[in-house]
Amino acid sequence: MKRARTLSAAAAIGLLAVVTLTGCGSDDGDKKGGTGSAGFTAPDLKPLDKLGKNEGSVNILAWPGYAEDGSTDKTVDWVTPFEKTTGCQANVKTFGTSDEAVQLMKSGQYDVVSASGDASLRLIASGDVEPVNTDLVPNYADVYPFLKDKPWNSVDGQMYGIPHGYGANLLMWRTDKVNPAPADWGVVFDPAQAGKYKGKVTAYDSPIYIADAALYLMNTKPDLGIKNPYALDDKQLAAAVDLLKEQRASIGEYWSDYAKEQSAFKTGDSVVGTTWQVIASLAEGEKTPVKAILPDTGSTGWSDTWMVATKSKHKNCAYAWLNHIISPEANAAVAQWFGESPANGKACAIAEKGFCETYHAGDASFADKLHYWTTPIKQCLDGRTDVQCTDYARWTQAWTEVKG
Repeated sequence: MKRARTLSAAAAIGLLAVVTLTGCGSDDGDKKGGTGSAGFTAPDLKPLDKLGKNEGSVNILAWPGYAEDGSTDKTVDWVTPFEKTTGCQANVKTFGTSDEAVQLMKSGQYDVVSASGDASLRLIASGDVEPVNTDLVPNYADVYPFLKDKPWNSVDGQMYGIPHGYGANLLMWRTDKVNPAPADWGVVFDPAQAGKYKGKVTAYDSPIYIADAALYLMNTKPDLGIKNPYALDDKQLAAAVDLLKEQRASIGEYWSDYAKEQSAFKTGDSVVGTTWQVIASLAEGEKTPVKAILPDTGSTGWSDTWMVATKSKHKNCAYAWLNHIISPEANAAVAQWFGESPANGKACAIAEKGFCETYHAGDASFADKLHYWTTPIKQCLDGRTDVQCTDYARWTQAWTEVKG
């Protein structure tokens, strides 16, 4: 399994400046909502109404590991079967951060993009991606219902892409170093608990990690009125930032590369902090004494979406790719290689034994505890209209302050 997902803070302010978000949403914008009003008025774009002849090629912008053609590992290839079946030559470019993906999509050179929730609203609001006609993607019917019509992939009930894979940000610790075994995020956010492991606490290196602090405050300080960890007014953001600055004293390192975190837990440089299931599995495979859980109080997570570029010149091949990548065979292959839960329920019949159980694929109660990455915007995603919330640019500035 390979995972190379990182999020950089550097480019976010400039990128957010070009996205104009207008209007107000009536939906609560949280993970439990039905249709996912994004809290702004999306550009007036129409989805493709019918399929035509495949154009012969498709330009794919993807996270590393999402569009493998056998060049990384001869046994890992779901691009070649797509090309043979559809006649669409796949031209793949990978990106390293969500900010990079947003910038590259503005070039108009790509037909489809795998967007995480911290990028998808930006792409929708800027008009760089268009609504998707899910009727033209037969395999969409088998996508888990709890991934459809959500705040990060839809606007007012209109899907803007096809859910691809998802995962949770888990709490992991060295069982031989951390005692007693933690049950919740207090072990990394409560100074009295985190202080016991000063210099060996680790956290995810991204402005979106502010949502983790906000979620902790949502559960421990209800007087702040936080209802959605991605919808923070000035006071709520300040509280989250203060908590993170306090946590900074216990942090040994912030991580964005899964291999580095895996190594840090193996050496003991890190003993407790945020992780992904793929890291926990790899660490366990190396006999590192770790345990990872999803606390009952919940966590943040991600859900990625394949989206179609508004300027795409190969929309028939783009839709062919959407249908292929969410097919049981391809979705199972991607999930296992990348290290995440597949979005297609039928993929679990093809995946290796035990894989879907480990990643909690299709477990609605597990998924219900996740607050998936969603781009924070000025229009409050929790439905408030009497205040203005802080956007991703503000979060980026705040993250710089936290790290110092």
